[in-house]
Amino acid sequence: MEIKDKIMYIGVNDRKTDLFEGQFSVPDGISYNSYVIIDEKIAVCDTVDAKFGEEWLKKLKNELGEREPDYLIVHHMEPDHSSSISAFCELYKNAVVVSSKMSFVMMKQFYGLDLAKRQMTVGEGDTLSLGKHTLQFISAPMVHWPEVMMSFDSHSHVLFSADAFGKFGIGGDIEKWDEEASRYYFGIVGKFGAHVQALLKKVDKLKIKTICPLHGPILDKNVSKYIDYYKKWSSYTPDKDGVFIAYSSVYGNTKNAVEYLYECLKQRGVSDIVIRDLARHDIYESVALAFRYKSVVLATTTYNTGIFPCMHTFVSYLAERGFSSERVGIIENGTWAPTCERIIKEMLSKTKTQFLPCKVSILSALNESSREQIQTMADVLAEKK
Repeated sequence: MEIKDKIMYIGVNDRKTDLFEGQFSVPDGISYNSYVIIDEKIAVCDTVDAKFGEEWLKKLKNELGEREPDYLIVHHMEPDHSSSISAFCELYKNAVVVSSKMSFVMMKQFYGLDLAKRQMTVGEGDTLSLGKHTLQFISAPMVHWPEVMMSFDSHSHVLFSADAFGKFGIGGDIEKWDEEASRYYFGIVGKFGAHVQALLKKVDKLKIKTICPLHGPILDKNVSKYIDYYKKWSSYTPDKDGVFIAYSSVYGNTKNAVEYLYECLKQRGVSDIVIRDLARHDIYESVALAFRYKSVVLATTTYNTGIFPCMHTFVSYLAERGFSSERVGIIENGTWAPTCERIIKEMLSKTKTQFLPCKVSILSALNESSREQIQTMADVLAEKK
């Protein structure tokens, strides 16, 4: 498939993997994207997971015919993108491998590859001319590994963005991009917002018409929309005005409280309300939703003198990713010693999270007092700020 100006897509779709990186559910699969630029010189941009290496090399051969690649550009060293480097180098013995200094260290660590006689080390601002196409290299450390770089083709205005702007799902799936891209971003890249912000300052100086990420669809329409998403997400700025409620419930009483809060919010004109049961829904989707919504409610039960395990895990994920919401409400439930509010606040104490001036404390089950507390919380959440 030609993207533009003799830049060809030669990636593969993985519909067999159920857990990406052993933890992220991918019911719609995942793509491993690779590209080849055909010019006076030929450059291949990244390989694919070794499980699909044979399929990938066949695609590459089909595009090149009798020609051979001059360069393999490695933007990112995670094995889902780099584990076919050895097979490529064995097949194309004259090709030069182009990457960052740290990438070549990782190639030795992962694959025992010593490419000293056929490597080109590049860094920030270096360029590589292929003929009409000239690639400018952009250092992107900790987006989301330290060796990462991107490249920008000044001829076709294409940004090869490594893992940035990627999403779960197969290559051509552009529908609801923000949902799966946000789950990908906050699950994998979210901790490194400051590094993403630094990268975006460089990206803003480029006249980008197309983004070619290593996962998900090629972005060639309204590119600024996707960049704006990354600006918001990396600055921890919510892009949804409604309320996200994450809960765990043992015997159904905390769930009843959440459902009552939902009714109260609807009565007060709040239309965008999303509820997730952390024991039954994908936790990384919930992480993404917590970052994207302006208001968040955490509802859970005291358990073994702590908080229910799935909520504890969820709050831990928020904390380690720098969660910083300004509107977080807590609903705690405990039969004899409610501890949830105190523990959640302690867990988020090193973040910039701000809690609502009201809380809901339930002793076993809803009663008149706790219903009044929920009504008060709904009043505060319904306020537009």
